[in-house]
Amino acid sequence: MVVYSVLMNKHFQTRLQSLPNAPGIYLFYNKNGHLLYVGKATSLKSRVRSYFRASGKSKTSRPIEDLIHEVARIEVKETDSVLEAIILEGAYIKKYQPKYNVDWRDDKSWNYIVLTKEPFPRAETLRAHELNRLLPAERKKSFLYLFGPYPGMNTRAALKILRRLFLFSTCQKRRGKEAGKPCLYYQMGQCLGVCTKEVSPAEYKKKVIRPLVMFLRGNKKGVVRSLTREMREASRAHSYEEASRLRDQIASLSHIQDIALLNKTFVDFPLAPRRAEEPTISRIEGYDISNLGKTGMVGSMVVFENGAQKPSDYRRFKIRGVSGQSDVDCLEEVLRRRLNHPEWPMSDLVLVDGGKPQVGRAVRVFAQAGVELPIIGIAKGPERKKNEFHFGRANPAVVRWVQAHQNVLIRVRDEAHRFAISYQRKLRGVRK
Repeated sequence: MVVYSVLMNKHFQTRLQSLPNAPGIYLFYNKNGHLLYVGKATSLKSRVRSYFRASGKSKTSRPIEDLIHEVARIEVKETDSVLEAIILEGAYIKKYQPKYNVDWRDDKSWNYIVLTKEPFPRAETLRAHELNRLLPAERKKSFLYLFGPYPGMNTRAALKILRRLFLFSTCQKRRGKEAGKPCLYYQMGQCLGVCTKEVSPAEYKKKVIRPLVMFLRGNKKGVVRSLTREMREASRAHSYEEASRLRDQIASLSHIQDIALLNKTFVDFPLAPRRAEEPTISRIEGYDISNLGKTGMVGSMVVFENGAQKPSDYRRFKIRGVSGQSDVDCLEEVLRRRLNHPEWPMSDLVLVDGGKPQVGRAVRVFAQAGVELPIIGIAKGPERKKNEFHFGRANPAVVRWVQAHQNVLIRVRDEAHRFAISYQRKLRGVRK
């Protein structure tokens, strides 16, 4: 974690200019070193500077602004993601009870994350008023862990991100349904098998709950170290599927995508102005082809909306009309079959796993169908270590959008690849 400190002296405006344009938390201290206020930001530089604009017309309803003259030192802590900023802010509020967080708090906007006390603990959220209604004995009986408060947290989006990172189960909410029936997340490879009884309570707590708790305590580095150690142990034991799962989890933790949190959790944060011609891209379809030589050819289609996965719109394709080994021909078949379903919502952008050949073929297929939309390809390079972006008929505005959202598109590509591989493995299992 990178920490910056700014003293409120004649040079403070210059120091503010050097703050990072990155997510994190900011802390206001008085001359006695007491913490007055802690807040979170998508851009630390923009957020902190907004408190010190000369013109009164820029003031907002933030209570700390009326007492900004008490601030003698500012400290900011940069995080890798917005989600981590939310968690860190909650930890500081809980530990230090800063004066201007507590005295002007709005309980309706304070949220908590709880892990239930069950054999397979579930992650849930509570609002402050719900928590306050519970007696200490009830809390102890119901909750294994309690984290927060998280002011203004978009709880639904946060839990979606956490579930994707740590694969905690929602299967226990499926009571009354056929025992042992796999849930949707299990079929997507994002559930360890609580529904199918493939994981024991002890394994579940080790593989899911323990790293989740470490993360919610603000120790992401510890989580990554622990998972890396487990990945190496699994590899040495020839448990390659488990090693692969851990590798993917480590990668996800290193590149947390939390766009869904931005404009909801931080509605009052200054955002960079957007050019009028910038395209509106909220729904993205990602495609990948997987094969075993000339056999076992399959295709996948995944969908992301507003930076988040939408599993209900995922589709799998078993290649029917391609003979020989040709990923480009397989991609064409998948795209044509997709376009035969006008009832499926059309995306704002199509992403294919591949370079110029794949992009060129996709452009031709959509053009022949009379569909105009941006088509982007990501080529991995000969050692699968690069991410080279290739554009179809993209205008400059689309290029700028892609440049600003590369991490999202990489995640779409990776998810399409994972989904195609999981389908291929399922088909191989059936043949066995």
